[in-house]
Amino acid sequence: MTGWSTKIIAITDALGNLVRTLIPGQHYDTVGVAPLLEPADFKGILADKAFDVHWIVDTIRAQGACAVIPQRRNRLERRPFDGSLFKARHLIENFFCKLKEFKRIAMRSDKTDRSFAAMIHLVAAVINSR
Repeated sequence: MTGWSTKIIAITDALGNLVRTLIPGQHYDTVGVAPLLEPADFKGILADKAFDVHWIVDTIRAQGACAVIPQRRNRLERRPFDGSLFKARHLIENFFCKLKEFKRIAMRSDKTDRSFAAMIHLVAAVINSR
């Protein structure tokens, strides 16, 4: 049981459709992200600054994909960043906005992680059918 501060971390395809999801509970954003990054057929990952962690970037690059993640200010070694490609990140933000249109997701009214994850997948199917 995770309570009200459950986070949703998701991977969507280029059209903003749900591919994988993770609900890490009451942790910071990068906890448990490794299963989402398991070998998959993707050419790049767009993410926000919370995911600017060495092991995440290294995992993405090891799979031959491009990591488009803005760097935190305190990063000592700078890496190239494609700002124009990063603008496509609005698709994942749009997905989260569509998820939150459903009150049960927005209010996190499910009592277990499993039922909450099932509801996310159900709502994602409804969103894709529109």
